[in-house]
Amino acid sequence: MTLEDPRYYPTNYSPGYYAATRTAQQPGGFPMNMPSGPSYSVPVVPMGAGQQFPSGVMEESFIENILRFNKGKVGTFYFTYQGNSKWNAMVYQGRVETAGRDHIIISDPSSGKRYLLMMANLDWVEFGEQINYPLSEISPEVQASLETSE
Repeated sequence: MTLEDPRYYPTNYSPGYYAATRTAQQPGGFPMNMPSGPSYSVPVVPMGAGQQFPSGVMEESFIENILRFNKGKVGTFYFTYQGNSKWNAMVYQGRVETAGRDHIIISDPSSGKRYLLMMANLDWVEFGEQINYPLSEISPEVQASLETSE
């Protein structure tokens, strides 16, 4: 048995095939024709773009938009920080100052101290009053099928 005998190494190796599938490489061993950003196989809606309904109404019910509708209200904000044994869960009481896609700014009404908090750690918010919510139009057929309670 010799190492040059291909019968003992059954593979699909073909010199022509291997050369055709190789790609040029840049330093570090990464292929040069590799996309540099994320690629998606399905359409992706950018953050804040909302959802377009057939009637032409835009819906944007992202958390930051709901918090903006409640600007000035005092709430209790519950956060968890995974991997942090000292501050695994934190509760903040404060007034909604503003909110962005990835953050919220609240202020403590008694001390005036302001907190910049990451939305990624936000679990839920409690308000002691009615929550303002961005309303969108509902078709009369859907509205008629909804049960309301006060």
